[in-house]
Amino acid sequence: MDTGPKLQGGFDVEWPRGRLELSRRVYVMGIVNVTPDSFSDGGSYPTVRSAVDAALRMLDEGADIVDVGGESTRPGAEPVPAGEEIARVLPVVEGIRAKSSAPISVDTRKAAVARACLAAGADIVNDVSALRHDPEMGTVCAAAGSPVILMHMKGEPRTMQLAPSYSDLLGEVRAFLEEAVARAGRMGIPRERTIVDPGIGFGKTAEHNLALLNRLGELAPIGRPLAVGASRKSFIGHVLGLPVGERLEGTLAVTALAVARGARLVRVHDVKANVRAVRMAEAVLAA
Repeated sequence: MDTGPKLQGGFDVEWPRGRLELSRRVYVMGIVNVTPDSFSDGGSYPTVRSAVDAALRMLDEGADIVDVGGESTRPGAEPVPAGEEIARVLPVVEGIRAKSSAPISVDTRKAAVARACLAAGADIVNDVSALRHDPEMGTVCAAAGSPVILMHMKGEPRTMQLAPSYSDLLGEVRAFLEEAVARAGRMGIPRERTIVDPGIGFGKTAEHNLALLNRLGELAPIGRPLAVGASRKSFIGHVLGLPVGERLEGTLAVTALAVARGARLVRVHDVKANVRAVRMAEAVLAA
């Protein structure tokens, strides 16, 4: 569905093998976590085949991108050695690429993981540390010509939810993301290949997350497309008093509102329902 120029913002992102037409429509990214301990779907895909099948099913349901991750970044999570992370994600990337030409994102903070997956056919690097965790990550992404998603996170996964505080929430997140785009540029990644993510749930209270979502439009001056990953997260459970398995409706509400506030990419677990919410929100905005 082409909703045309009436949608808020948006920028196309290109790389040698593909293009995200974010100026034309909102993209949906399906989450494939091959981890035993992710907050929502840890252990859901115990074999390579089950993970690949899940990714292909998400693409059939309308996902534009699948995002494969092998290290949990939930609050309190412990880091995973690069070798173990590669062993988890690389066969899945290879399996998806063998059966689909759709864009594949790899959710990692480690250059070695990104390098292996990009060589195997992944296209995008989704780095929750915004290139700060591994000094080689920028070099790897620049050499591959891959787009990179740069996320705001206060602290690191193991410690980020220990009493996070801000004197100016939106101002601090915006300044961080502006510097992340500049950092990527210094590493050889042109700003045209960057996407920014305010980091819902990463070093933020429930109230911080709600305020960020309500004021997403204030991040527009960064001049880069916005990605939002709020699917099933704890702030939804906080508001609705629901466990992680019952947060679909809350997620759909957040997805639609994020699109209305200017998100150009949403990262979700329940692809079919979220694709429908995105397309409906786009239709209203374009009317």
